[in-house]
Amino acid sequence: MTTWTDDNKAVMRTYVNVFLGLGSNLDDPVQQIKNAIQALQQLPDCVWLSSSSLYQSIAMTENFVEVNSADVNSCLSKSLHATLDSSNESQADYINAVVNIKTTLNAFQLLEQTMAIEQQQKRQREIHWGPRTLDIDLLVYGSELINTDILTVPHPGMHQRSFVLLPLSELVSEDFIIPGRGCLGEFLLKSGEDGTRKLEN
Repeated sequence: MTTWTDDNKAVMRTYVNVFLGLGSNLDDPVQQIKNAIQALQQLPDCVWLSSSSLYQSIAMTENFVEVNSADVNSCLSKSLHATLDSSNESQADYINAVVNIKTTLNAFQLLEQTMAIEQQQKRQREIHWGPRTLDIDLLVYGSELINTDILTVPHPGMHQRSFVLLPLSELVSEDFIIPGRGCLGEFLLKSGEDGTRKLEN
Protein backbone atom coordinates (compact mmCIF):
# COMPACT_ATOMS: atom_id res chain seq x y z
CA MET A 1 0.00 0.00 0.00
CA THR A 2 1.34 3.45 -0.94
CA THR A 3 0.42 6.59 0.98
CA TRP A 4 1.57 10.16 0.50
CA THR A 5 3.04 12.56 3.04
CA ASP A 6 2.18 16.26 3.17
CA ASP A 7 5.24 17.03 1.02
CA ASN A 8 4.09 14.54 -1.65
CA LYS A 9 6.59 11.81 -0.83
CA ALA A 10 5.42 8.25 -1.34
CA VAL A 11 5.60 5.95 1.68
CA MET A 12 5.17 2.19 1.41
CA ARG A 13 3.06 0.68 4.18
CA THR A 14 2.98 -3.07 4.69
CA TYR A 15 -0.18 -4.92 5.59
CA VAL A 16 -0.04 -7.23 8.61
CA ASN A 17 -2.28 -10.29 8.91
CA VAL A 18 -4.35 -10.08 12.10
CA PHE A 19 -6.80 -12.30 13.96
CA LEU A 20 -9.27 -10.86 16.46
CA GLY A 21 -11.40 -12.74 18.96
CA LEU A 22 -14.92 -11.51 19.71
CA GLY A 23 -17.04 -12.38 22.73
CA SER A 24 -20.31 -11.23 24.30
CA ASN A 25 -22.74 -12.47 26.94
CA LEU A 26 -24.95 -9.41 27.54
CA ASP A 27 -27.74 -7.56 25.74
CA ASP A 28 -28.39 -9.93 22.81
CA PRO A 29 -24.88 -11.38 22.38
CA VAL A 30 -25.46 -12.62 18.83
CA GLN A 31 -26.43 -9.13 17.71
CA GLN A 32 -23.51 -7.63 19.64
CA ILE A 33 -21.11 -9.83 17.67
CA LYS A 34 -22.81 -8.95 14.38
CA ASN A 35 -22.59 -5.24 15.22
CA ALA A 36 -18.90 -5.62 16.09
CA ILE A 37 -18.22 -7.35 12.77
CA GLN A 38 -19.92 -4.51 10.91
CA ALA A 39 -17.81 -1.97 12.81
CA LEU A 40 -14.60 -3.88 12.15
CA GLN A 41 -15.40 -3.96 8.44
CA GLN A 42 -15.35 -0.15 8.49
CA LEU A 43 -12.06 0.34 10.34
CA PRO A 44 -9.63 2.76 8.67
CA ASP A 45 -6.41 1.33 7.23
CA CYS A 46 -7.83 -2.19 7.47
CA VAL A 47 -9.01 -4.72 4.90
CA TRP A 48 -11.69 -7.21 5.88
CA LEU A 49 -10.84 -10.82 5.03
CA SER A 50 -13.18 -13.28 6.76
CA SER A 51 -15.04 -14.30 9.89
CA SER A 52 -15.78 -17.63 11.53
CA SER A 53 -19.09 -19.15 12.51
CA LEU A 54 -20.53 -18.19 15.88
CA TYR A 55 -19.81 -20.41 18.87
CA GLN A 56 -21.38 -20.67 22.32
CA SER A 57 -19.14 -21.18 25.35
CA ILE A 58 -19.35 -21.31 29.12
CA ALA A 59 -18.32 -18.10 30.90
CA MET A 60 -14.70 -18.23 32.00
CA THR A 61 -13.84 -16.98 35.51
CA GLU A 62 -10.83 -16.61 37.75
CA ASN A 63 -10.83 -20.40 38.12
CA PHE A 64 -9.21 -20.56 34.69
CA VAL A 65 -5.78 -22.15 35.06
CA GLU A 66 -2.95 -23.00 32.70
CA VAL A 67 -0.46 -25.80 33.11
CA ASN A 68 2.43 -25.58 30.69
CA SER A 69 4.77 -28.53 31.06
CA ALA A 70 7.56 -27.49 28.71
CA ASP A 71 9.06 -24.90 26.39
CA VAL A 72 6.32 -22.64 24.97
CA ASN A 73 8.12 -22.64 21.63
CA SER A 74 7.46 -26.35 21.08
CA CYS A 75 3.98 -27.35 19.99
CA LEU A 76 4.76 -31.01 20.71
CA SER A 77 5.82 -30.67 24.33
CA LYS A 78 2.82 -29.06 25.96
CA SER A 79 0.33 -30.18 28.52
CA LEU A 80 -2.32 -27.50 28.62
CA HIS A 81 -5.46 -27.51 30.67
CA ALA A 82 -8.23 -24.97 31.04
CA THR A 83 -10.79 -24.89 33.79
CA LEU A 84 -14.05 -23.17 33.00
CA ASP A 85 -16.38 -22.53 35.88
CA SER A 86 -19.45 -24.35 34.60
CA SER A 87 -21.05 -23.90 38.02
CA ASN A 88 -21.01 -20.12 37.60
CA GLU A 89 -24.73 -19.50 37.26
CA SER A 90 -24.32 -15.74 37.66
CA GLN A 91 -23.16 -15.37 34.05
CA ALA A 92 -24.83 -16.32 30.80
CA ASP A 93 -22.93 -18.28 28.19
CA TYR A 94 -20.78 -16.36 25.73
CA ILE A 95 -21.17 -16.04 22.00
CA ASN A 96 -17.75 -16.06 20.32
CA ALA A 97 -16.22 -15.63 16.89
CA VAL A 98 -12.82 -15.01 15.32
CA VAL A 99 -12.26 -12.58 12.46
CA ASN A 100 -9.34 -12.08 10.09
CA ILE A 101 -8.27 -8.69 8.78
CA LYS A 102 -5.12 -7.16 7.39
CA THR A 103 -4.03 -3.72 8.47
CA THR A 104 -1.35 -1.08 8.19
CA LEU A 105 -2.09 0.08 11.74
CA ASN A 106 0.44 -0.94 14.34
CA ALA A 107 -0.78 -3.20 17.12
CA PHE A 108 -1.34 -0.36 19.58
CA GLN A 109 -3.26 1.74 17.06
CA LEU A 110 -5.43 -1.28 16.30
CA LEU A 111 -6.00 -1.81 20.02
CA GLU A 112 -7.26 1.77 20.31
CA GLN A 113 -9.67 1.19 17.44
CA THR A 114 -11.05 -2.05 18.89
CA MET A 115 -11.45 -0.50 22.34
CA ALA A 116 -13.42 2.33 20.74
CA ILE A 117 -15.78 -0.25 19.22
CA GLU A 118 -16.17 -1.88 22.64
CA GLN A 119 -17.06 1.49 24.14
CA GLN A 120 -19.57 2.17 21.36
CA GLN A 121 -21.27 -1.06 22.40
CA LYS A 122 -21.25 0.05 26.05
CA ARG A 123 -18.51 -2.25 27.32
CA GLN A 124 -18.02 -1.92 31.08
CA ARG A 125 -14.68 -2.82 32.71
CA GLU A 126 -15.76 -2.84 36.34
CA ILE A 127 -15.30 -6.56 37.11
CA HIS A 128 -12.39 -8.73 35.95
CA TRP A 129 -13.81 -11.88 34.32
CA GLY A 130 -17.22 -10.19 34.55
CA PRO A 131 -20.02 -10.25 31.97
CA ARG A 132 -19.69 -7.87 29.04
CA THR A 133 -21.54 -6.58 26.03
CA LEU A 134 -18.44 -6.96 23.88
CA ASP A 135 -14.87 -8.12 24.22
CA ILE A 136 -12.47 -7.76 21.28
CA ASP A 137 -9.12 -9.48 21.81
CA LEU A 138 -6.10 -9.00 19.58
CA LEU A 139 -5.16 -12.66 19.19
CA VAL A 140 -2.40 -12.62 16.59
CA TYR A 141 -0.65 -9.67 14.93
CA GLY A 142 1.48 -11.07 12.13
CA SER A 143 4.44 -12.90 13.63
CA GLU A 144 5.02 -10.32 16.34
CA LEU A 145 5.51 -11.08 20.03
CA ILE A 146 4.40 -8.15 22.20
CA ASN A 147 4.54 -8.01 25.98
CA THR A 148 3.68 -4.67 27.56
CA ASP A 149 1.51 -3.48 30.42
CA ILE A 150 -1.36 -2.74 28.05
CA LEU A 151 -0.99 -5.38 25.35
CA THR A 152 0.25 -8.95 25.08
CA VAL A 153 0.31 -10.67 21.69
CA PRO A 154 -0.40 -13.46 21.00
CA HIS A 155 -3.25 -13.18 23.46
CA PRO A 156 -2.40 -15.09 26.67
CA GLY A 157 -4.20 -18.40 26.89
CA MET A 158 -5.64 -18.32 23.38
CA HIS A 159 -3.85 -21.58 22.62
CA GLN A 160 -5.84 -23.43 25.28
CA ARG A 161 -9.32 -22.01 24.77
CA SER A 162 -11.68 -23.95 22.55
CA PHE A 163 -13.81 -20.86 21.98
CA VAL A 164 -10.77 -19.35 20.23
CA LEU A 165 -9.20 -22.45 18.68
CA LEU A 166 -12.35 -23.82 17.05
CA PRO A 167 -13.41 -20.63 15.23
CA LEU A 168 -9.77 -19.90 14.34
CA SER A 169 -9.50 -23.34 12.73
CA GLU A 170 -12.23 -22.31 10.27
CA LEU A 171 -10.02 -19.50 8.97
CA VAL A 172 -6.58 -21.15 8.83
CA SER A 173 -5.14 -24.63 8.36
CA GLU A 174 -4.18 -26.79 11.32
CA ASP A 175 -0.48 -26.21 10.61
CA PHE A 176 -0.93 -22.49 11.34
CA ILE A 177 1.68 -21.37 13.86
CA ILE A 178 0.60 -19.22 16.77
CA PRO A 179 3.73 -17.09 17.27
CA GLY A 180 5.69 -18.07 20.36
CA ARG A 181 3.24 -20.85 21.16
CA GLY A 182 3.16 -23.55 18.50
CA CYS A 183 0.96 -25.17 15.90
CA LEU A 184 -2.79 -24.87 15.98
CA GLY A 185 -3.45 -28.54 15.23
CA GLU A 186 -1.65 -29.69 18.35
CA PHE A 187 -3.63 -27.33 20.54
CA LEU A 188 -6.89 -28.45 18.98
CA LEU A 189 -6.07 -32.04 19.92
CA LYS A 190 -5.41 -31.01 23.53
CA SER A 191 -8.26 -28.56 23.96
CA GLY A 192 -10.66 -31.19 25.31
CA GLU A 193 -14.35 -30.84 26.03
CA ASP A 194 -15.33 -27.56 27.66
CA GLY A 195 -18.86 -27.05 26.42
CA THR A 196 -17.96 -24.91 23.41
CA ARG A 197 -20.31 -25.59 20.52
CA LYS A 198 -20.88 -24.18 17.07
CA LEU A 199 -24.17 -22.40 16.51
CA GLU A 200 -26.27 -23.25 13.49
CA ASN A 201 -26.63 -20.45 10.94
